[in-house]
Amino acid sequence: MTGRQNWRDRGGTRRGHSDRPAPEPLRGSRDAEHLGAELARMDGASYGRYKSLSGEWDLGDATLTVEKVQADPFAPPSRLLVRLPVATAGLPPAALRSPERRRATADYLARVARRTLKGSRLRVDSGGQEVIDRAACQIHDGEVLMRLGVELPGHGRRIDGRGARRELLDVLPALVRALRWAELDTAAATDFADTVEDATALRAALPGLGLVAFVADGAVLPRASGVSDLPMRDAVPFVSPETMRVAVDLPQRGTVTGMGVFEGVTLIVGGGFHGKSTLLHALERGVYDHVPGDGRELVVTRADAVKIRAEEGRRVERVDVGAFVRDLPTGADTRDFATDNASGSTSQAANTVEALEAGTTVLLVDEDTTATNLMVRDARMQELVSGDREPLTPFVDLVGSLHRDHEVSTVLVMGASGDYFDVADRVVLLDAYRAHDVTERARALARPRIGDAFAAPARRVIDPGSVDDSSRGRTRIKRRDTDVLTFGETDIDLRFLAQVVDPSQVIGLGLALRVLAAENILDGRRTLAEALDTLDGLLEHDGVTRLGGGYPGDYALPRRQEVAATLNRLRTLRVRCQE
Repeated sequence: MTGRQNWRDRGGTRRGHSDRPAPEPLRGSRDAEHLGAELARMDGASYGRYKSLSGEWDLGDATLTVEKVQADPFAPPSRLLVRLPVATAGLPPAALRSPERRRATADYLARVARRTLKGSRLRVDSGGQEVIDRAACQIHDGEVLMRLGVELPGHGRRIDGRGARRELLDVLPALVRALRWAELDTAAATDFADTVEDATALRAALPGLGLVAFVADGAVLPRASGVSDLPMRDAVPFVSPETMRVAVDLPQRGTVTGMGVFEGVTLIVGGGFHGKSTLLHALERGVYDHVPGDGRELVVTRADAVKIRAEEGRRVERVDVGAFVRDLPTGADTRDFATDNASGSTSQAANTVEALEAGTTVLLVDEDTTATNLMVRDARMQELVSGDREPLTPFVDLVGSLHRDHEVSTVLVMGASGDYFDVADRVVLLDAYRAHDVTERARALARPRIGDAFAAPARRVIDPGSVDDSSRGRTRIKRRDTDVLTFGETDIDLRFLAQVVDPSQVIGLGLALRVLAAENILDGRRTLAEALDTLDGLLEHDGVTRLGGGYPGDYALPRRQEVAATLNRLRTLRVRCQE
């Protein structure tokens, strides 16, 4: 044993200490003084003695609840809940007067907590550039609720009482003080709430204006790098074309102007590296609110918009892709299509139909990530391969019907084919990151096109027995960044869900699936759309913590669109089609 190894393995004792039984925990009042005494008494005791800390402790200004104590130093962190009365924190009514401002203020407090706890063993889940409803900090019933994780310190498998005292009685009270309004940068906190309130109001105004998205003048769309979501320095600010400029009145900023993306089919064109995909990426992230200084604070998209792409190799379970695919050589029924290894075209068709099933009214498509044969078929190819030999109906022939017959708009990035000029309602040219309305020029180049009708796909009912979060009799929900959700015994591949933007949303997705199954929302009778409506109702009433059920505060609210997409990628999923 080296000089650094001061502790024996499991069941051993600390050098210089006897094998006497650990002292009994203190009884009676549970306040900060008694917590300090208890930690002093348990110093050097077996790590399991930490469990005596479970329950509530009165810290004066705040209440600490030790919800779960880790079994050993190598287990997942212990879970704490800190409750601070809003009156004690001194939060002004203006910070809390609406759900949007409460969400923004809670998010800001979580970010303050992250900075305050830096260098300690205490951890809090806080966000990146998006402001998402997360369990880590909530303001509810007159209290600030902060959920923390802590790696309780130990020497081997013995308690480090001094270290624990430092975390719970020095760092934690410092955090409580830091959350007081008087200690905050109140201008920054107010700006945070104002920014979220304006973005939410702008998004709510879109349908009434006939818009699916809005890009504010002065917005900064490019990001710092492929691995950083921060704004690019010295980027060209966005300027809307005069013919597409819209003015909107907002609660805090007053009148703002920007490019309105109208309902229908909008085409984004331009040369390579001129900003087409950058604009679409900003629109796909526009379903979320952003922090002040992000550059995309007033780039908003309807909340149900979905990015569509090809996803070769994914599983598809009984999806009606008949509008896109017919008469396969294999004889498979494309109105009830299933495969464990979808091609690029069939996966994109399934992704589109599943998004419609989940209730989207806006499709976002970038040619760079699509199956070319599902997007276009030029005239010469049609001459060589006759229509009766081609099972695919390209998207260009269906996109008009999607809007006319189903009120689903589409925004497409297209740089290699002019076929979409024939069906576009608006065409935006990006030239050196500057937007130009070239709709009239594109129409002059367009040709008459007779499109196909997009038939409403069949509705599906989930088999509840196929959604199981258990592994060896216990719930198992884990994540690997934003790429993989482990749900029970199954890994669900989420790499191509572009609008899962936060790792905590992945845990939220797993918890949402658990609620759907465990609470009999997936009852074998409701369609998937009806089940999602029911889940939305629960979350609207109870908030994100409705998903919790004993999980730590490291989960965030997912959209219904990603809940549906995650279900559809579950390889154990079974469904039946409703007539």
